[in-house]
Amino acid sequence: MTSPVTKQEWVRWFDQIDLDDVPIVGGKNASLGEMYRELTPGGVRVPNGFATTSLAYRQFLDASGVGNAIEGMLSDLNTQDIQNLRDRGSRVRQAIMETELPADLSKSILAAYQQLCDESGGVVDVAVRSSATAEDLPDASFAGQQETYLNVRGAEQLLNTCRRCFASLFTDRAISYRVDKGFDHFGIALSVGIQRMVRSDVGASGVMFSIDTETGFRDAVLINAAFGLGENVVQGTVNPDEYYVFKPTLKTGHQPILKKAVGTKEFKLVYDVGGGKMTKNVPVPPEDRVRFAIDDTDILTLARWACVIEDHYTKRRSQFTPMDMEWAKDGQTGDLFIVQARPETVQSHKSRDTLESFHLLEKGKSIIQGRAVGDRIGQGPAHIITNTDELQHFCEGEVLVTDKTDPDWEPIMKMAAAIVTNRGGRTCHAAIVSRELGLPAIVGTNHGTEVIRNQQDVTVCCAAGDTGVVYDGLLPYDVETTSLTNLPRPRTRVMMNVANPDEALSLSFIPNDGVGLARMEFIINNAIRIHPMALLYPERLTDDEARQSINRLTAGYDDPAQFFIDKLAQGVGMIAAAFYPKDVIVRMSDFKSNEYANLIGGRDFEPVEENPMIGFRGASRYYDDRYRQAFGLGG
Repeated sequence: MTSPVTKQEWVRWFDQIDLDDVPIVGGKNASLGEMYRELTPGGVRVPNGFATTSLAYRQFLDASGVGNAIEGMLSDLNTQDIQNLRDRGSRVRQAIMETELPADLSKSILAAYQQLCDESGGVVDVAVRSSATAEDLPDASFAGQQETYLNVRGAEQLLNTCRRCFASLFTDRAISYRVDKGFDHFGIALSVGIQRMVRSDVGASGVMFSIDTETGFRDAVLINAAFGLGENVVQGTVNPDEYYVFKPTLKTGHQPILKKAVGTKEFKLVYDVGGGKMTKNVPVPPEDRVRFAIDDTDILTLARWACVIEDHYTKRRSQFTPMDMEWAKDGQTGDLFIVQARPETVQSHKSRDTLESFHLLEKGKSIIQGRAVGDRIGQGPAHIITNTDELQHFCEGEVLVTDKTDPDWEPIMKMAAAIVTNRGGRTCHAAIVSRELGLPAIVGTNHGTEVIRNQQDVTVCCAAGDTGVVYDGLLPYDVETTSLTNLPRPRTRVMMNVANPDEALSLSFIPNDGVGLARMEFIINNAIRIHPMALLYPERLTDDEARQSINRLTAGYDDPAQFFIDKLAQGVGMIAAAFYPKDVIVRMSDFKSNEYANLIGGRDFEPVEENPMIGFRGASRYYDDRYRQAFGLGG
């Protein structure tokens, strides 16, 4: 759609934009235009919209004289001084907000908005997104540096929000980031994207990567999902659901969901009807928190789109380009949409020539656990911060412990030895910035700020797979670095023993010829943790604590037995996917009765044997009435 009523130099519609237009509309809007033009004909849904140009931003600065004023305000900027940074940033933003938009620009924006409304038959609500002209470059991630506003409705609110976007080019974190990366504050312009809203406030939304964010494994799509508008997942306000899909067999028509983990999803961001703000957070009902935000059909559709988008950008850039995407599901129509896409900037640029392994030399007292980000170990005194007023007191080398982070926290995140948050998933702000900085981080601990004491010495370990652990004290550890270039290969095949599906993707980077032994009992122990008979006959359980643990672990499943089947299949599938197309040999479960008894609920179903080595195990267990049904589940 090309508008005849807007000035081309002020406004461009998405179908007039592509990736070559980053200098004109910024990385975010150029990417939206590229997808709208090239991928919507193939079925990838992208909401329509338009963008103001960099020329419009520069006209705003020059015609009003505010540009010269900003230069003076930043003349004595010191980003290492938090108070100095705050003061200069605040003054610049206030100056922009007090400056009217040029009349021609306002008219162009409102004319395009009216056309968007006319298409819908009434006043429409839009998302208003900031897009910097140096944004989303392969070697710099400006994502999150500027502001996004949702549920913007009406002419007056739209113009005011556009001015707020211009001001957000000078948020404290954006100013600090540009100084760190060597960008000129006035060499960058800001484009405002105005895009039709997807009603995910009554549906679901989230973030998706076409590469594993922790290991750089190329053949998996990672999806995070929660109810409501997507900012909660991006900002780490909630602990979202997590899904993995295997790309090679997805492309051949299969349905390879490798992992589904339900998140707590305590809140959802919705429209604030009649309030002073445009959105608000409301509690999610307890019965909804324990169900998955989207179903398998949605998961597979999103994963297919991720592959299409990655393949398109890889071809467009003539190099492998994994993607970081935001998606939304309209709760009114049930339709899925991609609302943002940008190149992934951390794992895709890591060297694979060396293997770096961190190892704890001794175990200490575990304080709390959460989702591991990265595979490193960090330590230092914990510094609990509850609000931005305390940021200036954070010292280099401390472990940042907080509820969640947002881009305003980035100046002190660069000083941290490690990061621990109560909330968030692998695609939240804290996780993304920690990866970019090479810091170990543990997100989604739920109550880390309550159980960790301020200034307590802690060790943050992300070196043991999916689960990160905060230990009491400064534990000794070492770092082993192995060069993978020109390694001699023996004549025999080198096959690995792999027990934990959560470690499979990272282990796949070690030179190997496949997996010679994946012991099913260890997959059960690591990925399921529950005795299969306890899932089939929960009424026989005598341990209330075991019953509560089973209810928590099987959240999202109406049939607990199906939980066992799915988790076992996903555990085997994750190992097989990690080493595909090499051989993976899986051995049937050979737990002894004492080992089965240590599974949750196991003591109510296992005999006590003097010598379990020659007791109830192997084939004799499989066909026995005491276990036959459990064997039917795959156990």
